[in-house]
This record gives sequence, structure tokens and C-alpha cells, in this order.
Amino acid sequence: MSGSGTKQRYEVDIEELEYLRHGEKPLLARVFKPRGSGPFPAVVEMHGGAWCMGDRKNNDAINLPVASGGVVIAALDFRAPPDATYPGSVADVNYGIRWLKANAARFHARAEWVGAMGTSSGAHLAVLAGMKPLDPRYAAIPGAPDASRFDARAAFAVAMWPVICPLGRYRYARKRQADGNPIQVRTEQIRSQDRYWVTEEAMGEGSPVKALERGDKVETPGILYLQNPIDELHPMENLEQFVAGYRKAGGKLQLELFEGPAYDLVRTQPESAEAQRMVEKIIAFAWQHAR
Repeated sequence: MSGSGTKQRYEVDIEELEYLRHGEKPLLARVFKPRGSGPFPAVVEMHGGAWCMGDRKNNDAINLPVASGGVVIAALDFRAPPDATYPGSVADVNYGIRWLKANAARFHARAEWVGAMGTSSGAHLAVLAGMKPLDPRYAAIPGAPDASRFDARAAFAVAMWPVICPLGRYRYARKRQADGNPIQVRTEQIRSQDRYWVTEEAMGEGSPVKALERGDKVETPGILYLQNPIDELHPMENLEQFVAGYRKAGGKLQLELFEGPAYDLVRTQPESAEAQRMVEKIIAFAWQHAR
């Protein structure tokens, strides 16, 4: 299998495509296409920004080196407030997975090798979409005729410092703020969560951690979970809750804790040895699920 289990590197072409349209507003996918006959594993990729900020170009510094390892990446734009609150972006991601499956051959990939990947709030979307691909609210956008035979089940998910429990992070941030010790952030994190989720009830309903605690019916694709222990934006307590709950539910989860001065150095310091080590983990994980 080309690229599998090797350090082979590919030249990468980038193409901007409309994958979905809401009324007169198109949503674009920035597709990173390794040059080669493949077949390659593939992912839809979602940027962070507290569900409200950023766009498909945010994670170019991650997506390009991962694609050079032989992974097709479709980095998605998706709806954010004021265009849509929860669960609008989850529905866009669900559709994006189906769209990438339907177009897999075009990108020298295979539909059964399509996964999801993201950073921060985008990693939350990747995990939630992977766990609940058939939820009628998330699968509410009809597929194009040529995509009707595909569902949104993901072969795997790569979660980089995810907001794995929106409710837990929200309450943690508010407590830190009330105690006069706000997280390196910013009140904008709290404001953005209010704008996207509207209510704490919705945050709990859309939390992968809470879904496992409630015993919701979920899919359990293999997950690669990356986080820096110094990260104050994404509480380690929530990570530990999710890892324990996911494994208890029968899911296979590979936890990779990385070191360095930045919680997101895989994106912001891509030249660092630690960032490159994590990129290799992502490439290997994607190819592992293409066997």
C-alpha cells in the first residue's frame, strides 16, 4: 500500500471547492491533495475558534505537513453565529464527511478510509460527529444524489486539544474569571460559548463527556488525542473523564501528551521537533486505519 508505514513524502496540491451551500452562501473546503495514485486515507478537518471564529485556512501549518505524508485533507468552513448556533456546524461537518466519501475517488482516497480531524472547538466537532453520525439533527442536511449511499460514520478521529466537554470548560472558565484568576484567555471564550451554545443545557447535550456519562448510544471510532499538559484552555480533568469513559465504552483511544511552551505548538511552532513528532503520529494513525 503506497505510503503505509513509511516516511514517504508527497508533493501536495491545494484546491478550493464548494462542498455545501446554505441559500446564497457557499461553504468552501480547502482540499490538500497528495500527488500520487494512492489510495490515501482522508479526513475532513475543522478549525478552532470557540465555534465562532476562524476559517478553513487556520490550520494550514498542520494540514500541509500531514498531507505530505499521504493524507487527503478537506479543511472545512462551517456555519457559526449569527448564521447558525448549535447544532448547525455539527450538521455541516456531518455533511462534509458524506461529501468527502462521495468524492473520495476523485482525490485518490477511499470512502471507507475517511475520518475527521480538528483543533480545539473543531476537535470537539470532529469527535461529536464521529460519535453520533446518525443523529437526525446532525444528519439533517440532505446529501447530493450521488452521495445518497454514504453515511457520516468516520473511520477514525484525530482530536488536537479538543474542548471535549463544552459545559465543563464553560464552568471552569467562569469560575476562574470569578476568582480573579482568568485563564490566559479571555472573556471572549465565555462570550463565544454563549453565542454558539445559547444555554448550558445545550452544552451538556453536545458534550462527548456527558454523552458517555449518560450512556447515549454512540459510535466509537479510533481516536488519536493530542494535548499539552500545560494547556489551561482545555482542562485536563475533562480529558481524563473522556479518556476513561471512551475506553469503558469499548473505544480505542491513543493519548499523546506533548511538551513545549505553547499549548498549540503543533500549529504555532510547526518547525519544532515536538510538533513534527506529533505530525508523524497523525500520519501514522491515519494510515493505520487505512489497512
